[in-house]
Amino acid sequence: MKLLSLAFALILWFFVMGEQKQEISYAVPLILKNVPAGQMVANEVPSQVDVRISGPRTLLMNLQPKDISIAVDLKGLEPGLSSFKRLEERFNLPSALKVTRLSPSFVDVKLERIKTKKVPVKTVISGIPAEGFKFETIRFKPTEVAIEGAESELKDVSQVETDPIDIEGVQDNFTLIVPINYRGKYTTLKEDKTVEVQVAISRLPEPELPAEAKETSVPKSGAAR
Repeated sequence: MKLLSLAFALILWFFVMGEQKQEISYAVPLILKNVPAGQMVANEVPSQVDVRISGPRTLLMNLQPKDISIAVDLKGLEPGLSSFKRLEERFNLPSALKVTRLSPSFVDVKLERIKTKKVPVKTVISGIPAEGFKFETIRFKPTEVAIEGAESELKDVSQVETDPIDIEGVQDNFTLIVPINYRGKYTTLKEDKTVEVQVAISRLPEPELPAEAKETSVPKSGAAR
């Protein structure tokens, strides 16, 4: 039985090695694992790589894309830029299969410390009230919010703005919940993402009539008898 098994294995090996070779392209996920605590990836890293694998047709047909991935381990890295080269060596493939092309063949990963910063909120008003009315005051809360993310990007954030508050044709006071319009690349709003706004609208005073108009509007007294 042992000799029979050995003979069968040899026949299979010769069959596989002698089989016509092919190349197949795959889109392989690129996984970043073990990001250090208190840090984040602060650059564009491809989510997948294009790879061409050559080998016996039988083995290639049994190779499923979901079973292939590349993992880049960031454990223990300090803030800064790290380059990971020779990604093809990170594949776990049968020995009969070979990576013939990989794009990109390396990735750069920039790690930054995660920081938090409080910045003021600026309200944005759009439109004008109805005729005979004017915008009086605006009150809102919170007046500042916390931004969290990459340290370098936080340095350039001095304030955030709300979505436009439309007062076109308004005649009365109103209260509104307005989203904060902030889209950072490597930073985000930590907690408060809306503000409660109270807008006061007042009526314009009636225009005073000219003196001549006042005189003509007063009826003349009758002549003495």
